[in-house]
This record gives sequence, C-alpha cells and structure tokens, in this order.
Amino acid sequence: MKNILVTGASGQLGQSLRQRCLAFPEMTLQFYTRQDFDLEQPDQMSRVLDEQNPSVVLNTAAYTAVDTAENEPDRAFAINTLGVRNLAELCAARDITLLHVSTDYVFNGKANQPYLEAHPTAPLGIYGQSKLQGEQAVEEINPAHYIVRTSWLYGPYGHNFLKTMLKLADQGKSLTITTEQTGSPTSTLDLADALLGLLEKQAPYGTYHFSNRGQTTWYGFAKEIFKQTHQLEGVKLAETAEYPTFAKRPKYSVLDTNKIEQTLQQPIRSWQEALAEVIHQI
Repeated sequence: MKNILVTGASGQLGQSLRQRCLAFPEMTLQFYTRQDFDLEQPDQMSRVLDEQNPSVVLNTAAYTAVDTAENEPDRAFAINTLGVRNLAELCAARDITLLHVSTDYVFNGKANQPYLEAHPTAPLGIYGQSKLQGEQAVEEINPAHYIVRTSWLYGPYGHNFLKTMLKLADQGKSLTITTEQTGSPTSTLDLADALLGLLEKQAPYGTYHFSNRGQTTWYGFAKEIFKQTHQLEGVKLAETAEYPTFAKRPKYSVLDTNKIEQTLQQPIRSWQEALAEVIHQI
C-alpha cells in the first residue's frame, strides 16, 4: 500500500485529490496544508517526513500569483524554487519519490503546435522562471521523481476562472474576455486522477504533460461556461484581442499529452466534457 503525503491540501488541486483518492483504495493519502507542511520551513518538513515516513510526496503547493510575482520575486523564488529544492533534498535523503506539479508557463508561447515534454523552456515572467528552476532542482537532486506540467486549472474548489465567471454573471456584470491567449482548460478532478494514476501504475520517472483535450481562448472558455449553464443569452460577453496584464503570459501554451495518455492507457477527456462535470458538482 502506497503511503502518500500531499502538500497544499487546502488548494483547489489538493481538495480535488482528497475527493478523487476514494477511487484508489490501495493508496493512503495524508493531506497537509501550508500550516503543517510549509515549503519555506525545511525543519518542519523534515520532522513531518520522519514522523510519517511516506513512500511518495505529491507536491501541489506553490506560489501561483502570476502578476503579483513580478513585484514579489523573492517570495515566488523562496517557495517555487528554494522550497522545492529543499523538499527534493529531504525526499532524496529518505528514498522518497517526489511527484511535483508544474506549469505551462515554463514555455514562451511562440510555438504553433502542442508543446512536447522535451521542448526548450523559456519562461516569460517571474512565476514561470521560479517554477522552471523548481523543476530543475527536482531533476538534479532526486532521481525518483515525476514532474507533471499542466495548464489553465479550474475545478469545484478554491478560486479559479470558472467560479469568477459564474459569480460575475450572477452580478449582471458586462464581461470583456481576451482572445490573446490559447490553451487547454484543465479540470483539477481529471488532473488528480492522472497524478494518482501515474503512482498506481508505477509509471517510469520523468516529465509528463497533462491537460484536457482540445484548445480554446479565455473568451472561448467563458462562452462555453455560459453555454453549459444556460446563461449565454443573458450575459453581456465581449471579446478583445488586447487585454493588458502586469506579467507577460505565453500566447500559446497547449501541451502535448500523448505521453501520459499512452502511459496511463486511458483517453483524456475533452475540456468541454470535463467542464460539464465540474459545473454539475458546483
């Protein structure tokens, strides 16, 4: 039986793992919030790892405020790079497998076809740089590792684009959504299934990409949300090619998911189908 320690338990992915782990009865998952397992507190992490002796650490904890990171680089690197480096060292010293969740923001968005795992990285902002350096630390320090990059996460828990759209629609707000970025909305529920699936199958170590199938813009994502919630007629929705943000974002960040799909031997759902399940849960 696998004993898995999950970090970032109060985040949207951590909470989705708590829900989805019921379908993996051969695994025992222990959930730790930042209060109990803080990436900035190596002594605390060391103590917990010694007490719990997990076979796997599944790290969903991260600094994810993309725009704020531009003004708080020290904070972003302290968590996403140094914190992850410390975690990788602690796991390596105890022969613990580390499954680390990363991001499409490690790429610069200049591609015109889905990014393979081996595609050269070139992050545009502090958030992407801090996450990339965290990846590099995991690769360098702990051979027993998985890195899973994902994109445009949303789900039934926490704060995300889907929940923001539904809230603004309820308030009758006029919405102008960008078409400038293209990516793949990804359900935290489906990502949770994939992460646990890698561990269940004892897949080969290395880097994987996971997102739901298909691609769209943020405007297209919003339109589909309102279509599925039967609000499209009543919502004032407009699109714009220009939408200024403080941090640069990749214009195209669709991930090639063939590797993880072949590894898990299970087809990945379209983003529209995954969205329907999350909306139903909400």
